[in-house]
Amino acid sequence: MREESGSLKEWLIPLAFVICAGWATWHTPAFILDFIPSSSESKVAQMSALHERKDVTPNMEGLFGGFADPIDWAALVLVPILFFIGVSTVRCAKMEFPNWRPIDRVALFIGRVTMILIILMTSVMLYEVFLRYVFEAPTLWANELTLWIAGYVFLLSGLYAMQQRCHIRIFLLYDAVPRFVQHIFDIISVTFICLFAGGLIFGSYKQVFVTKFYKWEMFGTAFDPPIPATVQPMILVMVALIAIQAVINLIADWNLDPKEISKADELDEEELEAIKRSVGKV
Repeated sequence: MREESGSLKEWLIPLAFVICAGWATWHTPAFILDFIPSSSESKVAQMSALHERKDVTPNMEGLFGGFADPIDWAALVLVPILFFIGVSTVRCAKMEFPNWRPIDRVALFIGRVTMILIILMTSVMLYEVFLRYVFEAPTLWANELTLWIAGYVFLLSGLYAMQQRCHIRIFLLYDAVPRFVQHIFDIISVTFICLFAGGLIFGSYKQVFVTKFYKWEMFGTAFDPPIPATVQPMILVMVALIAIQAVINLIADWNLDPKEISKADELDEEELEAIKRSVGKV
């Protein structure tokens, strides 16, 4: 399946998704207080104080008598809507894996979101450099925000890399065996991926979601972003999605001819020449 890509809508929808998801994530303590309040008054008071300290719109009353205000609810509602629109409208670019299926739209849209996050992360870094060295007024939040975004970029790009079949693979033995043996290798590798994902989720979901997420553990800096409370649960989510994508790839590629890896694929002559020129060899 091949569709053209590059329309402005394909960039605006992921950007809107990132903004809404970021707003809802920052105000997650309000949703925790509304949806899963603790029976301990001290924990409720602690979470309430955290929400008041981090609330971007502190003067706005909560909706339905709760802690989350109308903007928080709007962001939360728009997240799945924008995700659905983005998945439905995403298109495959020319340089991407050509034999994709409709079910791969999720990974493709996540790839677009990752691209937006890279742009935002770079913008934050440039903004910090400009303030630090031009006005000598560095921010308290740019470094931690960059780390936070970089963690999401690392995790989300894993799913996109799996869908694009651009993860590291060793073909030395794989190319030397018949196709039916290659199928056996594929099954074994996907089985190990699923076993690893299942073991990781089973062994750490309680610590991650109860200790980190539910208590909304912060980073402990001046900016104090909820990096532990958000990145660690996302690790489990993305590992599960990567395992699912591996199974999808196995089914989708079952009847495809294996790609032959030649010396021309291993060495990019133009890149090699550019490296030589950069070090003065040419």
